[in-house]
Amino acid sequence: MRSGRILHPGLAGAVATLGHTDVVLVTDAGFPIPQDAHRVDLALTRGHLDVRTILRVLLEEIFVEEVHLATEVKTHHPRLYGDVQDLFTGSGATFHGTTHGDLIEQWAPRAKVVVRSGSFEPWANFALVASTAPFEWFADDDVTILPEYVERRRLIAEGVRPALG
Repeated sequence: MRSGRILHPGLAGAVATLGHTDVVLVTDAGFPIPQDAHRVDLALTRGHLDVRTILRVLLEEIFVEEVHLATEVKTHHPRLYGDVQDLFTGSGATFHGTTHGDLIEQWAPRAKVVVRSGSFEPWANFALVASTAPFEWFADDDVTILPEYVERRRLIAEGVRPALG
């Protein structure tokens, strides 16, 4: 048995397949998931497993460079927005606003994995763009660090709290 890691075999296997720029879409219980999507359904009952728990666990397993979320979450569900900001503080991820429609029409079909939560909350849908490890990937002295990784390292080192623009 794995200790302190993802125990769900479907989620553990899906996370193991991720590469740089792959998308994991974490959704509420009502999100219209495409029929052909690699779906990991973690909805047990209303509120379980909730989207915050799933995001927290994923952040322990993968590096995320971008989080795409409906811009309405900031004003229409400020508690969720603040909780998600707290979760991603110091992770190096940046927030990018989109529409709920674009999460359905553009991000869901692009997602390598869709994780359905038991959350009954509006705007609780997040497209996570996977990254490589920003410190380990450019560890050799003779390798030039890409500017994006310099910035991601700074965001991590300074514990920056991401925000929608």
